[in-house]
Amino acid sequence: MSDASPHDAPPSQYLTLNLAHEEYGVDILAVREIRGWTPVTRIPQAPAYVLGVLNLRGAIVPVIDMRLRFGLPPEQYTASTVTVIVTVAGRHFGVVVDAVSDVLDVSPADVRPVPDMGTTVDTEYLKGLTAVDERMVLLLDVDKLLQPQDAQMLEAALPAVAEVKAVA
Repeated sequence: MSDASPHDAPPSQYLTLNLAHEEYGVDILAVREIRGWTPVTRIPQAPAYVLGVLNLRGAIVPVIDMRLRFGLPPEQYTASTVTVIVTVAGRHFGVVVDAVSDVLDVSPADVRPVPDMGTTVDTEYLKGLTAVDERMVLLLDVDKLLQPQDAQMLEAALPAVAEVKAVA
């Protein structure tokens, strides 16, 4: 048994994302790439928050709109709209957010439980929150963004969209 406490654990790094005037953090180890918004190929009968897929250097990557995933009103995609490519359980997928800001070092001792109310987003997608200066950052649990049934539906649909043009 170890005597290590959360106070002894090294800090984790989080990429901060902006979405509907709130700030979220994604574990930097899950982030593969940050790209500007590019149109995607739609997948028939996909959930509304699954925008479609893109071919990323030979890999077909599902892309979800975080606003729609969290039940927020959609926004027009602009020059600051970003697709963050993340990896969960060995599978790449893209998440569309309003913007990215910076990378934070967060000590495990500074992560607080998420209260059941007062956030725009369902707490099932969050693993905690932390205070940074005068602002709160909600820490996302990327493993929960794509539901297992959605992942299965996408796997079944991907052969039909295998002709998607590659983007650099």
